[in-house]
Amino acid sequence: MGSIPDPGELTELAQPSFDEFQRQTSLMTSCTLLWKELSDHFFSLEQDLLKKSQALKSKIQSLDHQTKESLHQLEKREVTIDDSVEIALGKVEKNKKFAMSVLQKDDSPGADDDENGEVDNGDGLLLKLKYFCLRMDASGFWGFVVGKKKELETLRAQMPLALAECVDPPKFVLEAISVVFPMDKRGDKTEKNSNNDLGWACVLVLESLIPVTVDPVIGKSRLLVTRTVRERAKEIAETWKASLEERGGIENVKTPDVHTFLQHLVTFGIVKKDDLDLYRKLVIGSAWRKQMPKLAVSLGLGDEMPDLIGELISKGQQLDAVHFTYEVGLVDRFPPVPLLKAFLKDAKKAAASILEDPNNAGRAAYLAARKELSALRAVIKCIEEYKLEGEFPPENLKKRLEQLEKVKIEKKKPVAVPANKRTRASNSNGGPMPPAKAGRLTNAYVSSFPAAPTFVRSPSHGQYPAALPPYPSPPHMYGNRSPPANPYAYSPEAAPALTGSYPAAPMNYPAYGGYVNGLAPTYQQAYYR
Repeated sequence: MGSIPDPGELTELAQPSFDEFQRQTSLMTSCTLLWKELSDHFFSLEQDLLKKSQALKSKIQSLDHQTKESLHQLEKREVTIDDSVEIALGKVEKNKKFAMSVLQKDDSPGADDDENGEVDNGDGLLLKLKYFCLRMDASGFWGFVVGKKKELETLRAQMPLALAECVDPPKFVLEAISVVFPMDKRGDKTEKNSNNDLGWACVLVLESLIPVTVDPVIGKSRLLVTRTVRERAKEIAETWKASLEERGGIENVKTPDVHTFLQHLVTFGIVKKDDLDLYRKLVIGSAWRKQMPKLAVSLGLGDEMPDLIGELISKGQQLDAVHFTYEVGLVDRFPPVPLLKAFLKDAKKAAASILEDPNNAGRAAYLAARKELSALRAVIKCIEEYKLEGEFPPENLKKRLEQLEKVKIEKKKPVAVPANKRTRASNSNGGPMPPAKAGRLTNAYVSSFPAAPTFVRSPSHGQYPAALPPYPSPPHMYGNRSPPANPYAYSPEAAPALTGSYPAAPMNYPAYGGYVNGLAPTYQQAYYR
């Protein structure tokens, strides 16, 4: 048996291998990388926690500020309720007394003369509007406004002043627009067509009501609308929403109806957060309306405005998107100049597709020019409105606009008739005309009519009555050839000598009343005149 080595005895140390060294080195490298990775990870977690902590602190401060502001507003509203009610009641009492005095004057002779009088200026228009408002005559007020569409701007300026004279302006407005909103109650079907749409009048009246209902103490944050009228306004809004299916859905509802509905919500302060999706769809469908950006903000769509603008751009409504960006201050995020250029590019493509459409071959050029003209005018107006001349000079656009307008005018000019062409309008007797090329012949006229019968003098007449005056000169059918010595003498023997031609007619002959052929008078007079 081998002896057991003494532990205290020195033994020869084993030489470490190179592979073991590499293994140890690799292990140390892995540990170092892992440590660095873990350190970076914990550092990033720490930074994220710090950022979130700061965000939470900022949000808490913002909420505290909003809470204090809300409490201040509530306290202010509570304190000012009495003052606002006192002001409103005083105004109502004043309007009531004035209305009663006016109604008493109506009993006097000649009172109706003022009602049916003509309105020739802004002051007269205001007096007329006040006349209906003081009497709370909603139907008369509505009929008067509808008949004054040509004076829209004057109505817009004077109507708030007139509505302020009403005892209850919100109730008065609801009664006035009830003829067509939420449902058109006009009996005559011809009045309901698109050419007689009264949405403009509804929007005008609803817009004019806002400054009248604003609280005189705290402003727009509180509208002076009674609970009864507000509930009635909510019922009207629900009725309109329920009728969307009958109108063909959101996609098929008319833009004036949409505008009236949205303005109704804003005017009476009955916007519902649950219906924001509906409001957004309606706004996008009628985004081309000038007032729609402001309405969208008033409806509570301010937070959704970036997505809404992006949707308009994706649908090719870049011009509408520009108006929305300026309304909400997102010009840096959605630069207007690239949007306007994209809009013009799409308009040119649409015009080119119209020209290539075989179904509109007759009107293709006109429709294409009108499409491009409309786009150019809209872009030029947008550039001038938002002062973008430095970024997008409109000179080239205006030149192109002038070119298209000239082409459009030239197409509308009537085609001039050449002087050498003869028309039936020059024939006073209404008889048949010779062919147009006859006047170009230099020898003799070759008739395109059937051969005329030989006329024989009637034995029952000794001579022809001088019914017509003699012609001063022979007709132009002789051309450059000299006329015969006596062109009016008729010789039957000379007729066969002219092959395919006829001799000159007796130009001083009467109406040939004695001839057998009844067509001879009409033929001869019409032919040789």
